[in-house]
Amino acid sequence: MPAGRPTDYNKKIAVTICDRIVEGESLRSITRDDAMPSIKTVYSWIRIYPEFLKQYGLAKDDQMDTLADEMLDICDDSTNDYMDRKNKDGSENEVINSENIQRSRLRVDTRKWIAERMKPKKYGAKQDINLGGQSDNPIQIVNFADVSSD
Repeated sequence: MPAGRPTDYNKKIAVTICDRIVEGESLRSITRDDAMPSIKTVYSWIRIYPEFLKQYGLAKDDQMDTLADEMLDICDDSTNDYMDRKNKDGSENEVINSENIQRSRLRVDTRKWIAERMKPKKYGAKQDINLGGQSDNPIQIVNFADVSSD
């Protein structure tokens, strides 16, 4: 009789799940693997087992660095940016493959969006809270209860 999907917490499977997450796989794609527990089971493990919650959190944090590395790879890969197009006269010329370029842009933007939200201190937009960008003229807070009335 086939064993089916695992449901009982297993440290070896937990490590495998986290390793695959660090490598950039989504939990959804990992749990499509018949040798892995269902996504529902993984979420229950996260709630029940504190060591897995910590391990999973660290893996998700590391995954954001993997996404950043992937963004560089995607940007640097010009494969299929051009394609050969046949003209009416039978001759061929090379033209820009806009669809491939737009898809690459979408892949980078999606990874950037996820990284900014999941690891905002490292990948989020930096904000300057100094008004006018001048740090030599700081904002002063006045407590009006301490100011004597004349």
